[in-house]
Amino acid sequence: MRIRPLAALSVAALSALLLAGCSGSGSGASPSPSATGSAASAICASAAPSGSISKGVKVTGDPGKVAKVTFTAPLDIKSAERTVVVEGKGDPIETGDIVNYAASIYDASTGKLIQSGGYDSAIPPVAVTVGSGADQFFGCATQGSRIVMAVPASEQAAATVWVLDVLGTTPVAAWGDPQKPVAGMPTVKLDADSSPTVTLPKGDMPTEFKKATLKKGDGPVVAAGDTVLVQYHGVSWNTGKVFDESWGKQPLSFTVGTGVVQGFSDAVTGETVGSQVIAVLPPSAAYGEGEITDADLKGQTLVFVVDILAAQPPAAK
Repeated sequence: MRIRPLAALSVAALSALLLAGCSGSGSGASPSPSATGSAASAICASAAPSGSISKGVKVTGDPGKVAKVTFTAPLDIKSAERTVVVEGKGDPIETGDIVNYAASIYDASTGKLIQSGGYDSAIPPVAVTVGSGADQFFGCATQGSRIVMAVPASEQAAATVWVLDVLGTTPVAAWGDPQKPVAGMPTVKLDADSSPTVTLPKGDMPTEFKKATLKKGDGPVVAAGDTVLVQYHGVSWNTGKVFDESWGKQPLSFTVGTGVVQGFSDAVTGETVGSQVIAVLPPSAAYGEGEITDADLKGQTLVFVVDILAAQPPAAK
């Protein structure tokens, strides 16, 4: 992975746990009867099992709104536990789904609320795949569900109790309206799963940064400092080969202007969520000509196709 992923979520604790996972969970959770197939069975089996601690947390209120949570502190959480306290009527979360959710996190030793988010304003969704960490929280749960998760101190700074509302899912690819091709730019063909294949035009490689919108989404405009979730596909113009992509792996989350090459941030800046963008990055907007971290891409002109799935402005100070 040459584009370093940053925190997927605006709530720091959510990011750390959902990306790192909970190694303390077992594989003994029973698959949902509505989830079928080997992939569904795997995501169901990877969810944390229910236990006496998660069952003992009392939660009132409707999913999607801030819940009232009570439990007798301190809780001695030995391993991760998950109990679905409200069973949603939507489809079950399967591997590859990108989940929208709200969450509240409580200190297991005091019972006090630590952080919450997602109830009044969106937080960037998280991709759920087997082994991603998020699978132990969301795997196999149905949309509309409310989940209690008990997380041991071995997974973070302190033991916590989470209340998670599964609000829905985000499309795994750009959904905007197709736009007219731009002359001179590489062309893109989408496979059945929406993953792109790039064809480079004949002629000299561009020497300046260029981008074009392939699909125009209906979401908010992406700005510097936003946390965005994207699918991407990268091709070297020099070699004509794919050097990196998120398709078949995990969507990438990053903060615009931080942690990625400048041209990658420029590709999404000013675009709307739901859009697909193609960008041509000369070395000056990519990995440069001098001493850089990724010597394989030094001096190369890169082409990225980027699907913008979600964006969240930075939290107000």
